[in-house]
Amino acid sequence: MKRKVKTLFEALAMPEGRGVTVHRSIGRQGMSELDPFLLFDEMVLPKDSGDAGFPNHPHRGFETVTYMLSGRMEHGDAVGNKGVIGPGDAQWMTAGRGIVHSEMPVASDEDVHGFQLWVNLPNAKKMIPPRYQEVSKDDIPTVEGDGYEARLIAGTLGGTSGPVTDITAAPLYADITLTEEEAHLPIPVGHTAFIYGIQGGLSIEGQAFPTRTLAVLDDGDSVTIKGRVGARFLLIAGAPINEPVARYGPFVMTTREEIIQTINDWNKGKFLSPS
Repeated sequence: MKRKVKTLFEALAMPEGRGVTVHRSIGRQGMSELDPFLLFDEMVLPKDSGDAGFPNHPHRGFETVTYMLSGRMEHGDAVGNKGVIGPGDAQWMTAGRGIVHSEMPVASDEDVHGFQLWVNLPNAKKMIPPRYQEVSKDDIPTVEGDGYEARLIAGTLGGTSGPVTDITAAPLYADITLTEEEAHLPIPVGHTAFIYGIQGGLSIEGQAFPTRTLAVLDDGDSVTIKGRVGARFLLIAGAPINEPVARYGPFVMTTREEIIQTINDWNKGKFLSPS
């Protein structure tokens, strides 16, 4: 059964971090969440932005995914993980019970351009130890499919699996370029799925949409996408958690009481070590 576009959301430009402009399509008014996804930003940071970036800040109860198109970002956290990701690289950080981290641009001759996705954790796993997976572009496989070429960060496509593993939401995260004017892509039935245009207009079952627009798909086992050869987009899908969401800034739990406890833990400095 082919999926169709259920809803379109144009990304909204807004300030975030220190001097950064993001284009947000999930985690804003009208689209506070898309189970299991909590936030989706396209970030743009000019190369001459000085000390702009995302200085130290805490997270608890979910996972953050950063994927770069251009420029370089340095990750550092209180657990001791550190690394720099550049064009085509990705990082998947499980905040779990609490972590403090930063993502700051590294000087280069390119603007910083990339994406950040927040993926929820079920209540039973919100307090697991933090984990950091850094994936080089050289470790991300390219999949040749029916009318498309995909760089596969997570999930399975065409019998190939991406390098990010052991994620509760069983996500599919692919950077896809059309090699023909029509492409056919499988998507796991029951998974929440969306497409986000990077370059060139797209259409699904007669519904056209431009870049910087989130196309939320209805259910089905596949999607047919049309566009010009070279059009590029992200296809992201994940298994819904179907649990309540209690949210306060960078903390996402399932009850208000858990949020209050999280704030107390933060105020007591309990995010500053892995114990």
